[in-house]
Amino acid sequence: MTDIAIVDYGMGNLRSVHKALEHVAPGISVAVTSDPSVVDKARRVVVPGQGAMPNCMYELKTRGLQDAVVQATRSKPFLGICIGLQMLFEESEEGHVKGLGILPGKVVHFDAKAMTTPEGLKLKVPHMGWNQVYQAIGHPLWEGIPKDARFYFVHSYYVDTPNTTVIAAQSNYPFPFTCAVAKDNIFAVQFHPEKSHIAGLTLLRNFAKWTPCI
Repeated sequence: MTDIAIVDYGMGNLRSVHKALEHVAPGISVAVTSDPSVVDKARRVVVPGQGAMPNCMYELKTRGLQDAVVQATRSKPFLGICIGLQMLFEESEEGHVKGLGILPGKVVHFDAKAMTTPEGLKLKVPHMGWNQVYQAIGHPLWEGIPKDARFYFVHSYYVDTPNTTVIAAQSNYPFPFTCAVAKDNIFAVQFHPEKSHIAGLTLLRNFAKWTPCI
């Protein structure tokens, strides 16, 4: 049985995530897989993702991985990264595509009219680079990470949820937006922990040992 399955649906930075998890959790088995049966049997599941949401949802479904991912969100420690966060929600403005509907809310584009700092500086989209992440709740995956640590982002969309109880962290660009969510055995982030040095590696190490009550 695989300890951590990284779901390969052709749209993620899998090598970086794989190497980071192997680094922080030596001695456990980490597999990059496109086999739904491996995902089903794994103790923990990670769903990364990069690119356009419509393509990601299409590939997840056509490769026969959607049901395995949905089941993982219900039954075992689950970590979503970037698009792996966005697909948990009901729909996305990007291509007007339906998500998995695990959490309430939608994925929206940064509003060009709002992308100006109080000083008048125009901000670029996609949001790319290091930003502070302000933890909204206590959670085992935040253990050992400062409450305003910096993480690395690359995205043009963010999640907007009416259920504020699932918001685990926010960042500012230039307004506050949700950048991490948590519910039961699910934890998902908009930023890339595998590219975020000490803070990101700490989060991945915490995930590798996290045992939520399910």
